[in-house]
Amino acid sequence: MARRPVGIVINGVTGRMGYRQHLVRSLLAIRQDGGVLAADGSRIWPELVLVGRNETKLAELADRHGLTDWTTDLDGALARADVDVYFDAQLTRQREKAIRKAVAAGKHIYTEKPLAEDTSAALDLAATAAAAGLKNGVVQDKLFLPGLRKLKRLVDGGFFGRVLSVRGEFGYWVFEGDWQPAQRPSWNYRAEDGGGIVMDMFPHWNYVIEQTFGRIRSVQCTVATHLPQRVDEHGNAYAATADDAAYAILELDNGVIVQINSSWCVRVNRDELVEFQVDGTHGSAVAGLRDCRLQHRAQTPMPVWNPDLPATEPFRSQWGEVPDNAGMGNGFRMQWEAFLRHVADDEPFPWDFASGARGVRLAELALQSAQQGRRIEVPA
Repeated sequence: MARRPVGIVINGVTGRMGYRQHLVRSLLAIRQDGGVLAADGSRIWPELVLVGRNETKLAELADRHGLTDWTTDLDGALARADVDVYFDAQLTRQREKAIRKAVAAGKHIYTEKPLAEDTSAALDLAATAAAAGLKNGVVQDKLFLPGLRKLKRLVDGGFFGRVLSVRGEFGYWVFEGDWQPAQRPSWNYRAEDGGGIVMDMFPHWNYVIEQTFGRIRSVQCTVATHLPQRVDEHGNAYAATADDAAYAILELDNGVIVQINSSWCVRVNRDELVEFQVDGTHGSAVAGLRDCRLQHRAQTPMPVWNPDLPATEPFRSQWGEVPDNAGMGNGFRMQWEAFLRHVADDEPFPWDFASGARGVRLAELALQSAQQGRRIEVPA
């Protein structure tokens, strides 16, 4: 079967997300399975050019996976005629400059979120890429996860009747770095380095809400830096200047009220690291990354509140499971396959820079709301 090579520069491949999710679990997995099936029956084949700043790490990583095409020279990689796509998994602070180089080089662009550090830059990138006629996309992996795909199926099938509210809980305890190593990099907690949970997570919440329930009309948010000091990768204490928790209420155009708590200072007492409970007139559901449970109105019990007696209702066992009904693979890989078909066959790809810019805008407005202590309208 014929191969259709698509040259891809992967910048930031030595980082956690760039390596695990995008290189190993997506692009190398696609190659392992023979490429992506194209419309004409050929196979779209990712030809990879690894880019990073640390030559030693790049060489070791490439050797580990039998890859030979790597460089620390981004400009040189973008100048190559056999490169079609630029992918960015760097730190947010370095992203805009690199994407602008890719636009100037005439490459299609796919990038991790957030698209940029502020709304004006994100909107400008969207407009610039569109004016250049370049295909563009932003990673929106949560939409492709089994739990949220099942939830979307329930919404589209009318299971909820009229959706009333959505309650999201995300987070886990990130160790301070002294008596146990932190499981997130220290820059996440320094505002001067682009850290903060709002800019990290609210672009996710924007696309999940927007594409599942409706457009966000307003945001009211409170943020906190619960742990003012942490210890970095070298054992040095530092001031944590970025927000590590955010508590938001969002109103949608259709009247749905969304509450989302995001925290790196919370211990998990739920089935998954993120869960969304959706309540509607006809039923409710709780979706995580993989599973989705539901309760229809005909199966809803009638609890009676009595603080003088122990609760005897087996609440969790009264909910059913939404079946898989289809193979559901890695969400990052699924979006990569969609983007490759977008580039090679011009298939639709709605997760573009404009969508990514709306995510940056929500994060920026949430921070503004927290600073000013008020509800803020989200422009149409």
